[in-house]
Amino acid sequence: MAQQRAGQKRKVVEIPLAEQVEDNVLGNGEFDEELAEDDGSDEDEEFDEDDVEEDEELDSDEEPLSEDGEDVRQQLRDVKTSSSVEIVDTDKDPDTDLATNGTYTPEKRPADLSNYDISVDANGNPRYIYKDIEPNYDTDDSDAPITKNTIGNIPLSYYDAYPHIGYDVNGRRIQRPAKGAALDSLLDSIDIPAGWTGLTDPATGKPLNLSREELEVLKKLSRNETPGDGYDPYPDMVEYFTGKGMEEVMPLSAAPEPKRRFVPSMHEHKRVMKIVKAIKEGRIKPHKEPTAEDLENEEQAQEYAQYDVWANEVPRPDHAMNMPAPKLPPPGYEESYHPPPEYLPDKHQQDEWEKQDEEDRTRDFLPKDHSALRKVPGYAKFVKEKFERCLDLYLAPRVRRSKLNIDPESLLPKLPDPAELRPFPDHRSIEYLGHKGRVRTIAIDPTGEYLATGGDDGTVRIWELGTGHILQKVRLSTTDPVNIVSWRPVASPPILAACCADSVHFIVPKDSATVAQSEAHTLLTAGFSSAPAIPTKSATGVDKPNPSSWHTPIPAHASQSISLTLSLRSTPKTLTWHRRGTYFATVCPSSSSPSTAIAIHALPTHTSQHPFKRLKGLPQTALFHPSQPKFFLATRQRVRIYDLQAGKLVRELLPGARWISSLSLHPGGNNLLIGSYDRKLLWHDLELAPTPYKTLRYHTRAIRDVAFHPSLPLFADASDDGSVQVFHGKVVEDGFENATIVPLKVLKGHKVRGELGVLGVAWHPREAMCVSCGADGVVRLWA
Repeated sequence: MAQQRAGQKRKVVEIPLAEQVEDNVLGNGEFDEELAEDDGSDEDEEFDEDDVEEDEELDSDEEPLSEDGEDVRQQLRDVKTSSSVEIVDTDKDPDTDLATNGTYTPEKRPADLSNYDISVDANGNPRYIYKDIEPNYDTDDSDAPITKNTIGNIPLSYYDAYPHIGYDVNGRRIQRPAKGAALDSLLDSIDIPAGWTGLTDPATGKPLNLSREELEVLKKLSRNETPGDGYDPYPDMVEYFTGKGMEEVMPLSAAPEPKRRFVPSMHEHKRVMKIVKAIKEGRIKPHKEPTAEDLENEEQAQEYAQYDVWANEVPRPDHAMNMPAPKLPPPGYEESYHPPPEYLPDKHQQDEWEKQDEEDRTRDFLPKDHSALRKVPGYAKFVKEKFERCLDLYLAPRVRRSKLNIDPESLLPKLPDPAELRPFPDHRSIEYLGHKGRVRTIAIDPTGEYLATGGDDGTVRIWELGTGHILQKVRLSTTDPVNIVSWRPVASPPILAACCADSVHFIVPKDSATVAQSEAHTLLTAGFSSAPAIPTKSATGVDKPNPSSWHTPIPAHASQSISLTLSLRSTPKTLTWHRRGTYFATVCPSSSSPSTAIAIHALPTHTSQHPFKRLKGLPQTALFHPSQPKFFLATRQRVRIYDLQAGKLVRELLPGARWISSLSLHPGGNNLLIGSYDRKLLWHDLELAPTPYKTLRYHTRAIRDVAFHPSLPLFADASDDGSVQVFHGKVVEDGFENATIVPLKVLKGHKVRGELGVLGVAWHPREAMCVSCGADGVVRLWA
């Protein structure tokens, strides 16, 4: 056999079917009668159809061929042999025969018994071929669907080389419809059916027919008309957000505002700058210069200006409280140009009317008789009368208002009578004279027997309070004034601290007992035996200078009962003692370093410490709490309260003053009194808000000093206006009632020198007496 060329299709050779059937298949002559009755024509026709179908399948490219031609021929012989039809009993079930013999013999069932035929496929398996349904009036399948192509998503171009275009649901080929001249001749021979479009359905390849409704929709679309019925292309506008129908409730958009609405527009800025440049260059004149004609017209308009007072008056509706403008009374007989004779005055009445004052006259004119209206002269008071009428209309009340009859004194708070709040100082008792120049500071010792004063003459004087007798005079300087004197709060031993220049001197009074003097001297000098303080190092390793030093006084001071001197690097303006008398604090506002402006000193150990490394504001004064470890520090506009044990800020007060001058704490510790240079006396309740509880403004000039009485409900302030004002300040310790403040007395007696008046005030520890000092060099006791 010749070798087959590569890529060439092999031709399938048809083998004729066997004419006879083996005897063993016929069941040993059991079906001879049936074979004799059947002439075998139907079987030949059936086998011929199968051969044709198999030949078509083999001729197509869908059936793969073996490489060896002899193997293909042998396979075809086997298929033809196994496909030979055997005549079997019609009563037997072909499925049973397939199960028993392993082969299946197809048979042609009668049409009245089944709607399908059974054949054998290429692999020898049974194949059921259903008959086409022919719809008629006896069935319900009159609306059976048209044959549908079942190739799925396979493009039709794949079938261009074949006479068919796909397969139906039963697997039969769908033949390609006629095209070209054959189709034209067919169309010419038949009428155009209803719904014909001339288009081809790509899925079936048949002409595309549309219904009447679909054709109508296409016609309207081609004419740009509305496709559906009942559609209005021009409906009435529905005002969803504005108008008569609905009100706008929600915004048009909930998007966040863009940034350009908050940033100035660069385009507008450029336009504005162009206009500004044109104005500067004179190309644009924002205000047109008036011409001479305009000025003349303006002058004429002002000269003959008319102002209608009631031009904008709106009529008011009737109301019970509305009062209309007064109307002129109607004219009487006396105003007629020809009045009756009884209304004409005689000579005596005329002279009496002329002698009366204009305000006392009953009428502004005298009736006169004229024979004719043309003889009536002009009214001399016409303009004045019209002007007064306009004033009456302009100043007339238009609304009735009920007047409140309230006694002004009932609006004032009810305060107790000052006579019921006695005792308090109300008169001058003793004057202490001897200082030259201003007396800057005063202090009364805890026993109430001695009074210490310091002034510009550089001396400290100790007086006997009850008699005004001077007991001791200590000169600290000839050039610098004594700024502060303060007694140690502990009565025994008595020690007086005085600040002059940048030093603090501790004085032991001479009139005290010998034992008390010895105890005071021992207390003041005990610190010299303690270990000296370790100096601090700088960044370069050099010892920093100590801002304070303790040393023995110079001989000139030691001879005047001065036992100890503390030197500071700046001038102290405030010296306040702790309640135990072992510690005291100094405040130096003029210090070059804020960290050394405030110092707390220990008297027994001669040590000093500066607790504030960083301080906000310029310090003015300070004081210790009478019963708690708290420290009050006042700057110019604030008061800060610190906890000395915890070392932290506890509270900050906001007095609202421009410049704080002095502080005084109530003996209970819950109320603070603040004086300021802007004439305010501020009372702070520390259990309430940080703002003042009361603000008192009774002085015309700055307040220099304030002080609470140690045991009585009294306090006083000293001002540059030369007066001392005494107040009653009752404080309830349980906190259920606010403080009661009542002004009691204004003590006047000091003279104002150089715009300075009273510089200091101090209370007696037990009695209702106070001492004041002033710029006039006089110290007064008020009792």
